[in-house]
Amino acid sequence: MSASSKKKLRNEQQTAKMTEKQVAEQKEAKKLTLYTTIFVVVLAVMVVFAIAIGVTRSITNSGVHERNTVALTVGDHEISNAELNYFYMSAINSFNSNYGSYAAMLGLDTSKPLNEQVINNDTGLTWADDFLNTAKDNARSAYALADAAEAAGFTLSEDDLADIDSTINNMKLYANLYGYSSTKDFLKAQYGNGATEESYRQYVTLNALASAYRNSYSSSLTYTDADLRAAESENYEKYSSFTYNTYYLAASKFQTDEVDADSDEAVKAAKEAADSLIGEDVATVEDFDAAIAALDVNRDTEASSTAYTDQQYSSVSTTIRDWVIDSARKEGDKTVIANTSTSTDDDGKETTTTQGYYAVFFTGSNDNTFPLVNVRHILIKFEGGTTDSTTGTTTYSDEEKEAAKQKAEEILDEWMSGDATEDSFAALANEKSDDGDGTTGGLYENVYPGQMVSSFNDWCFDESRQAGNTGIIESQYGYHVMYFVGKSDTTYRDYQIETELRNTDTQEWYDATVEAMPMTDGDTKYIRKDLVISAS
Repeated sequence: MSASSKKKLRNEQQTAKMTEKQVAEQKEAKKLTLYTTIFVVVLAVMVVFAIAIGVTRSITNSGVHERNTVALTVGDHEISNAELNYFYMSAINSFNSNYGSYAAMLGLDTSKPLNEQVINNDTGLTWADDFLNTAKDNARSAYALADAAEAAGFTLSEDDLADIDSTINNMKLYANLYGYSSTKDFLKAQYGNGATEESYRQYVTLNALASAYRNSYSSSLTYTDADLRAAESENYEKYSSFTYNTYYLAASKFQTDEVDADSDEAVKAAKEAADSLIGEDVATVEDFDAAIAALDVNRDTEASSTAYTDQQYSSVSTTIRDWVIDSARKEGDKTVIANTSTSTDDDGKETTTTQGYYAVFFTGSNDNTFPLVNVRHILIKFEGGTTDSTTGTTTYSDEEKEAAKQKAEEILDEWMSGDATEDSFAALANEKSDDGDGTTGGLYENVYPGQMVSSFNDWCFDESRQAGNTGIIESQYGYHVMYFVGKSDTTYRDYQIETELRNTDTQEWYDATVEAMPMTDGDTKYIRKDLVISAS
């Protein structure tokens, strides 16, 4: 399946000694903020897949053939069928996790063997072939980065190695929970008869090293102010944000017994209605909404515009983007923009059809030159809760929430009765917070708008916020004891520019590193191509 098709349709580490209750909680647990993990937690992928396919593969042999038959050679590395099966099953699970709900729409019948379902009739490519190709590419990139890491003298940190140990220990726990007599049997059920604990650890370690080295390379890149200014000179508005309201009038909205939805009459009526929303008497958003409500087609319904606040360049609809980001745009500007589609017939003739019109009211823009913020927090998670077996959503009683709030208040009181410094807050965070690894003092640096959950975000970016301010806020995760460190030297605009430069340069380095790694196909007869995803 192509990357573009997947894109159309588009979870953290636990400690080694997990209880069964924690295993259940893991399914709905989410981090407070977004960040790049050291490596993909293969265990989480494996367990989700175990549930999805029912873990019904029989364990029929010792796996000698799987371990001794070379499926792929990348550089100097001969990858056996047993090892490639790790990458193969991971590719399938990644798809199932991200797109499983849309599988049928993408042409995948999860009740049938993967190798019996053709994706491309011209080439005969099956779903099994597609997943296998992804597995090969992933194996190639993992070894390419791991080799580059070794050549550079880069090694995994003690924390990285501890995380790998934790992953293996958790996997053993899951094997027991799912009723397997041994860890080896669990792995064989997941990845085929050649799977062993030793080779699985090697697989996890390989991916950890590759990911850690890529992150290390990316972090090592530095950019001067001149670099940033040069980048933004190519498209200044790309790093700004925009606030506007829109209302869409589809031609089909004007269909009647006498007028077809796609007729010229319907399109004309939609245009006239849209034009009426941007008259001279429409000077405010309130006027805009009043005009929308007054339309004949809205007489039997409540209608108003959709507000978009501080939308980044990439978030603005391409249909209206050029108008919205125009440097000449000013507050109160309004316009009507056609929404069209283009089709091509068998002779190659293109036909453009107008499907409706957007009325757009512009209220302002922001060049995002405000500073990012640095903040510390101590998270006290809610405990207990009731989990809906259907949705997996956990809700907490008022008493459970109050218990977390009381603990947060006690921690803040403890801090205030002591030195009441940033250092003492950091020490308390390391000791008492349910977020982080207990070494960072609850610190988040260069926090940008929208990065955190709303209550966290609103507290951080309150215009009255001053260095040393403290407070307690509630989020869906629990209660947070907050400490405002201060404003960063980095602006949001420069953060966006540098992030884009870093991502682009890292991707170019990554592509070149992988491209330089030769890859030769071998015998993949022991890859699980006949897998049925929804087997139970």
